[in-house]
Amino acid sequence: MAERAPPLIVGAGPAGIRAAMTLVAAGLRPIVIDEGYACGGQIYRQPLSPDGRDAQARYGSEAAKATRLQRDFAALGAQVDYRPNTLLWNLRDASADSLRDGVSQRILHDGLILATGATDRVLPLPGWTLPGVFTLGGAQIALKAQGCAIGKRVVFAGSGPLLYLVAWQYMKAGVEVAAVLDAAPLSAKLHLLRALPLAPDIVLRGLRMAAELALHGTQVQLGVSGLRIEGEGRVARIVYQTGGRRHAIACDGIGYGLNLRSETQAADLAGCAFRFDPRDRAHLPVRDSSGRSSVAGVYLAGDGARIAGADAAELAGERAALALLEDRGLPHAPARAASLERRLVRIGRLRDALEAAFPFPAHWGADIADDTLLCRCEDISAGDARRAIGHFSLTDVNRLKAVTRIGMGRCQGRMCGAAAAELLAAQTGRDIGAVGRLRAQAPIKPIPLAMSLSVDERQHDPAH
Repeated sequence: MAERAPPLIVGAGPAGIRAAMTLVAAGLRPIVIDEGYACGGQIYRQPLSPDGRDAQARYGSEAAKATRLQRDFAALGAQVDYRPNTLLWNLRDASADSLRDGVSQRILHDGLILATGATDRVLPLPGWTLPGVFTLGGAQIALKAQGCAIGKRVVFAGSGPLLYLVAWQYMKAGVEVAAVLDAAPLSAKLHLLRALPLAPDIVLRGLRMAAELALHGTQVQLGVSGLRIEGEGRVARIVYQTGGRRHAIACDGIGYGLNLRSETQAADLAGCAFRFDPRDRAHLPVRDSSGRSSVAGVYLAGDGARIAGADAAELAGERAALALLEDRGLPHAPARAASLERRLVRIGRLRDALEAAFPFPAHWGADIADDTLLCRCEDISAGDARRAIGHFSLTDVNRLKAVTRIGMGRCQGRMCGAAAAELLAAQTGRDIGAVGRLRAQAPIKPIPLAMSLSVDERQHDPAH
């Protein structure tokens, strides 16, 4: 009997790490491909090189979790086939195409766990392409991985728990944080009372961060709208409105983001069914409580399936791995699986409350100025999109893509797709879930034209 191919895990953040540990404990040797240069994912990102900071300085209150996960994964050693700096760019039946150092290799697998994580979600606003403007995640990467700040006097704007976390991390690093501009109104914060009994430590930690920012002189403003970034050749100020009044704050760096967006392209290429999720305002791959997708042998875990945070990602990674073991007929600890599912349900309730406390500013989609760049890759403005929508009576985001080329550039719609859908929904008066989603195509991220095939692939692929 031919030896079965190993399981493949995509991503080495909290979900991927915990999935790998679970499979190794059952006697399997999974392959783990990771775009990062070291395990940890975005939240527990490791520095490119030693910079003198310890875990406490880098991760703050999450230092113990980060250290534990990184240490546990390192302890697996040769029991896992870990491939850092490796990009998944395509999926096909029982195989994946990966890219490392310009060489593409086809990986055969028996069981696929997608732990692809999330990226920032943004809506375009005037000046958002000026040098000095970063997403919240980008600002965090600069601080965690490179030990540098995005400016000397920084403003953080948008919505979501990450907004306060990154601002607090910058303050702790000694950077002047001039302001935190939160799109959510004060009334939305009452939902934190619903979250408090579910996770008092998390809620109180967030409130403490906001209080510490204010005590350090940071202006914390709720219910902002009309954001505009100004400057000649670089960020100089951010302009915003509250209560009908216009304000301006001088700064040389801006971190901006509106909660997070699940990375679902790999699940799409795997053939998974999708369903619109009103809370996340996105079409997400369908999965059951175990992490099984609609495709046999494909499992989903972490923020790549639905935004739930690092703690939930760990639990979901382990649960998905247990499902894989069960489907292989291996010991899989049903009692442990049930416990994980109960804990995930509780975190889900917490996340619902947090999302209500930091709501996405849906009305912003209608307010994007016509001269604002919508798709950076293809140089398409919001006005260009609106004219196409009206001229061709467009109601589906894929038709908008076909007519305007929105989403056909290097990012494949990963950055502009959500914004294009919001604009289309606002322009046509339709619900955001009714305008569809951009369908993923390989390569799901940019690959070099000079890419070569590995020797192993040439030897084993009958097409070569």
